[in-house]
Amino acid sequence: MGFIKEFKEFSTKGNVMELAVGIIIGSAFGKIVSSLVADIIMPPIGLIAGGTKFTDLKLWLNNAVVDGTGKVVKEAVTLNVGNFIQAVFDFLIIAGSIFFIVRMMNRLKRKKAEEPPAPKGPSVEVLLLTEIRDLLKQAEVNLK
Repeated sequence: MGFIKEFKEFSTKGNVMELAVGIIIGSAFGKIVSSLVADIIMPPIGLIAGGTKFTDLKLWLNNAVVDGTGKVVKEAVTLNVGNFIQAVFDFLIIAGSIFFIVRMMNRLKRKKAEEPPAPKGPSVEVLLLTEIRDLLKQAEVNLK
């Protein structure tokens, strides 16, 4: 029973829950960026590059072996350069986005740190002066 209790305590801590939410949101963000690159960015670049579809860019290391009926006996060996190029674009966009988010958060932290804290009450000097004044008033009343 101790293992289950310990696991429940671990899994309900704030940091673990925040991490889980971050991973889920990051995964969804990665899918959005992949779609942006594959469906929005790469087609115009491919059009500019002569109508090339980047996912079809391959370096053939070994051709496929086909028998007399047209059935593929041995698959071709290729380096899928186009998929790699898309993955690099995905990474650059995600890395840039995260960089800008972290940069904004750091700026907000710096602004917050630069703000002087609000005074919580009278300073030590004011308290001492007030105490001296009160003592002088009391001494004056005692002399009369």
